[in-house]
Amino acid sequence: MSWKIGVDIGGTFIDFCALEQKTQRLVTLKVLTTPDDPGRELLAGIDRLAEREGIAPEAVDTFVHGTTVGINTVIQRKGARLAMITNRGFEDVVELARLRLPDMYSLFCSQPDPLISRDMIFGISGRMLADGGEGAPIDLSELPAIVEAARAKGAEGFVVALLHSYVAPAHERAVRSELRRLAPDLFAFASCDVWPVIREYERSVTTILNGYVHPRVARYVDGLEAALATRKVPARPLLTKSNGGLMNAAEGKTACVNMLLSGTASGVIGAAYLARQAGIKNVLTLDIGGTSADLALIIDGEPQFGTGEPVGEFPLYIPSVSVSSIGIGGGSIAQVDEFGVLKVGPQSAGSVPGPACYGRGGQDATITDAMAVLGHIGQLPMAYGQLTVDRERANAAVGLLAQRLGKSLEDTAESILRIAVSEMFVEVEKLVSRHGVDLADFTLMPFGGGGPMLGCFLAKEIGVSRIVAPRRPGVVSALGGLVADLKGDFIRTVLCPCDDEALAGLRGHLHDLTAEGEAWLRDGQGFEGSIRTVLSADMRYAGQSFEIEVALERDWIVRGDIAAIRRAYHHRHLSVYDFDDPAGAIEVVNLRLVAIGEGDRVSFAAVPQIPNVPEPALSVEIHLDGAARPVPLYRREALDAGACFSGPAIVAQEDTTLAIPFGFAAHVDGFLNIHLEVQEPTE
Repeated sequence: MSWKIGVDIGGTFIDFCALEQKTQRLVTLKVLTTPDDPGRELLAGIDRLAEREGIAPEAVDTFVHGTTVGINTVIQRKGARLAMITNRGFEDVVELARLRLPDMYSLFCSQPDPLISRDMIFGISGRMLADGGEGAPIDLSELPAIVEAARAKGAEGFVVALLHSYVAPAHERAVRSELRRLAPDLFAFASCDVWPVIREYERSVTTILNGYVHPRVARYVDGLEAALATRKVPARPLLTKSNGGLMNAAEGKTACVNMLLSGTASGVIGAAYLARQAGIKNVLTLDIGGTSADLALIIDGEPQFGTGEPVGEFPLYIPSVSVSSIGIGGGSIAQVDEFGVLKVGPQSAGSVPGPACYGRGGQDATITDAMAVLGHIGQLPMAYGQLTVDRERANAAVGLLAQRLGKSLEDTAESILRIAVSEMFVEVEKLVSRHGVDLADFTLMPFGGGGPMLGCFLAKEIGVSRIVAPRRPGVVSALGGLVADLKGDFIRTVLCPCDDEALAGLRGHLHDLTAEGEAWLRDGQGFEGSIRTVLSADMRYAGQSFEIEVALERDWIVRGDIAAIRRAYHHRHLSVYDFDDPAGAIEVVNLRLVAIGEGDRVSFAAVPQIPNVPEPALSVEIHLDGAARPVPLYRREALDAGACFSGPAIVAQEDTTLAIPFGFAAHVDGFLNIHLEVQEPTE
């Protein structure tokens, strides 16, 4: 038997999904992370899969891995000490950025400190022009002094970002090559190789992020390959990307910026797969782990993508699955501030010391502790038998806050949950406003270890009447890696009017992008299957400062149907801004192509639905809406297709717990998803 394994590392657990390819049998597992010894949890998971399920490491021919090491490096500011080379006179581009404050409504808001300090940015003589010509030759004789100065200040590597390299990369590549000759022990990245797009700051900051995380990511990937080798896993690891696709580990060591949002993107890809399987077109995803809650929209079965997604305090300008994150997770710490106000997050207890109820040394009250106090968790072992919830420890931690607030233990715990839900409500409102959608058309899909615990409570607040809880919600991100395809993004800045005279140039750029994408898949990734391409363009009305992305048909450019391209832009502009100008001149700024190497499809068979009323495993007492009451607890594995029941109820399983309050009717479909719909309260 051959197996595919998908792995995703979160703040508290590392998740495993193992798929037996012939039978499509799926095996899942969670293992607590070991921050003091990264990588040990991976080996522990491989060993447990072998012991529990008989999955021999030698039988693993595909291994897909998502990691947070890149984004954590940025957030914790533990990346490389970088030096930057730019054109003389443009050394302040990074610090000036776009002159936008992170929060325009805050009087106390300030720009984050750049990842490269001003004294580590060096100007060099020479300049390329916007039309591709050379305004002044590059002076490589200045580089030895720059390298010496950078070394003296502790530089570990260089990034090179020169004017107009998106159209004329010769100067950047000359500087990069000379740096590698002068300082072979220091790495060097050029912006034309990382993401060759117009706009100096956007191209520069993306290159800086790539260089900043490179040493830690490269070491991590090297360690991953070594760990798999110790267990004799024959598969060469694949890494999940911010765009929801995959790349091989060799590329991941240098194209590090492409995997900064890999974990969050994988969750959305996995959710989109499950939604399509269940026949649901529009979904609001809620992925709650130990440290954060990630929200995303799936529209007409497809995840939404964007550029400028935040990575810590900085924007990432490569295409990424559009996800909004907030520091609310199962391990988020609740505290009372100096004014006597109860607050939740963004600080997290993580896996070590963890929530107090885990008994691993945590003393602070967390959202998980609040759920334990209220009785929603703690009746059965959690995390595949690795955790037993200690409600006494949870009571003690939450009790300290209750004393400061002058409230009862249970009221304090409910307040913690209400605050957490209200924080998520604000983020949902911003997400919905940004995309201009009506949540009445959407189904909420909660997943991750904490999503099912809080999903119903959030649904009530935001007015969503339908919820679907996947069969294995705790490991959806790991599943996302198994259903993802190899995927590369390629871009050309073309800056031309959208008219007949531009057709020859557009055809040439399309040919080059197609060749580049196919070469990436065939030569770079060793892919031998069928290739699919997706084409789009960044377009704007003449005179506008910024553009919007418009989906295009390849045939429109090939056969010269400019009218079809113009219609597509007018329609997109109308849908985004509620107006268009059919007579207005249009510019094409960038042409984009996505090259997709489609892998074997993952397909789970549905089972017949036979209406039944399940028997609860236990009757447990929970505190809900200010009162204690008995509710049924169901084991997830005992809920057959066709089962129907109503809230309040608890559904416990190895990877998470689903809390169902009053007002929801539950139905189990043929894929063993639990569908919840709002109904009139029973009391």
